Amino acid sequence: MPKKERQGIVISNKMDKTVVVKVASYDPHPKYKKIIESNKNYKAHDENNVCNEGDIVRIVETRPISSGKCWTVAEVVEKAR
Repeated sequence: MPKKERQGIVISNKMDKTVVVKVASYDPHPKYKKIIESNKNYKAHDENNVCNEGDIVRIVETRPISSGKCWTVAEVVEKAR
């Protein structure tokens, strides 16, 4: 089974070796068919503390590292300006 991947924006890097990534998904409303954005925050493991707030990163599902952390930063797609 392939690992899940998500792409999102780093909104917090205050924890050691952990970043919080906001991932947006766009789905149509079941009745009105308007596209609605829903956001979810994921805690991801950042081994070398390379991510900063505003970076766009790709995260990959992994084994549980702590009670709330089951994702790892695979790559930094774009650095923040």
